[in-house]
Amino acid sequence: MHKLLVHGDQDSVYSSSTNQRGGKNTAASDHAWAMTRALAADAVRVGWDRASFVQVLVDGPYKAGHHARTIQHRRGYDRAAEWVRRAWDGAREYVRGTDRISSRQSFHAALASFRSRVERTPWRGLAGKTDLRNLIARMDICTRSGGWDHTVSERELAERMGCSRTTARSSNQRLLTARLLRRIDRGSATEGARWMLISPLHNSSHPRTTPQGPKAGGAMSGSTLIRAMSEADISSLAAAQLMHLDAFAHFGLGGSGLAIIAALAERGGQTVQELQGTASISRPTAYRQLRRLTELGLVLREGEIYGLSPDAVGGIGTPTPVCPEHVSRWAAAADRLGTAGTAERRRRMHDAHRASWVRERQRLAERRATASVGHLHPAEARPEYLNADGVPLNPSTGEAHEDLYVARDSRWVWHDIEAFVSY
Repeated sequence: MHKLLVHGDQDSVYSSSTNQRGGKNTAASDHAWAMTRALAADAVRVGWDRASFVQVLVDGPYKAGHHARTIQHRRGYDRAAEWVRRAWDGAREYVRGTDRISSRQSFHAALASFRSRVERTPWRGLAGKTDLRNLIARMDICTRSGGWDHTVSERELAERMGCSRTTARSSNQRLLTARLLRRIDRGSATEGARWMLISPLHNSSHPRTTPQGPKAGGAMSGSTLIRAMSEADISSLAAAQLMHLDAFAHFGLGGSGLAIIAALAERGGQTVQELQGTASISRPTAYRQLRRLTELGLVLREGEIYGLSPDAVGGIGTPTPVCPEHVSRWAAAADRLGTAGTAERRRRMHDAHRASWVRERQRLAERRATASVGHLHPAEARPEYLNADGVPLNPSTGEAHEDLYVARDSRWVWHDIEAFVSY
């Protein structure tokens, strides 16, 4: 927040890619409003009062107050102060309606609420299932780190998600656009980028308003409540345990098969119609994946009801009259699906990329070290080309040249041009 106050939103974290109220000016106004609300919320948490916040933004030299000072220049100080006070009042109400994370226990409570929201949100399509994997992987990392901010590289994230690096990068961009993820920095040559997982859901839903307040005239002009969908329902813990396995690669069971197992792990005994909602998949996809899971012995069918085998999460199927050849582990399932070795090949490729980058860094470091050593100019007067009396010598013959002398910049200087030409 200190960086945001002094330097402004350099990474466009609070900007909106769509001009819902129309025009470039309104987009800039919405950007400044979101940034000011974020600063106001942090100022409320650290104990500022409203007068101090108004003075810092309007009278201070900080870049975050550029929009407020523009309003002051065009409409006067009172209008600018009113604009900042409105942002302060909204941020104060938001802070009062949320619980502050002050300990590790309170963070885990907030993370559990966020996990419940993710599990009960429909993630439709291939991109939706990929984003679900991304969030599940990041929630696992945040559980270990004990905070919303975490460090992970694209390659490590791809290995956790069970997808390619390009797919993980595209998913990151979608989550950044959806304001579920924020990039703190881009990392270094030896460490991954730092990210922050953003939870849009707190103990109570809060309104999000624009600088115009709750007025008519656009999708962003009124308050909107964030509510979870009650139809979708999966077990993210089961999905986190399975999504990196070869059996759930793109050409294997994929994200839809993972969603079916996660939905049945959360609540067994569902029909195809119920799985369409809980797993957020289409009817043809549900029938196709259920048929494959039944053939593997991982899903049991009784009439129209489907349920997992006793140890399906562990990859152990159950022989059925229709499918006597069940799988005994997930590696066997990957062999039967034709995706065995996908994760290992991905890890070897990533290790090769890392090793190549280490060699490239070493080469660049050696090149910089060589370049940092000072090389004399061809015209520099080197000590080995001078005799004891300081007279220049010909490096080829060793003869003295009276027509040369050393200037103040330590370079050769000829007394006349004819001697230079003859030399």
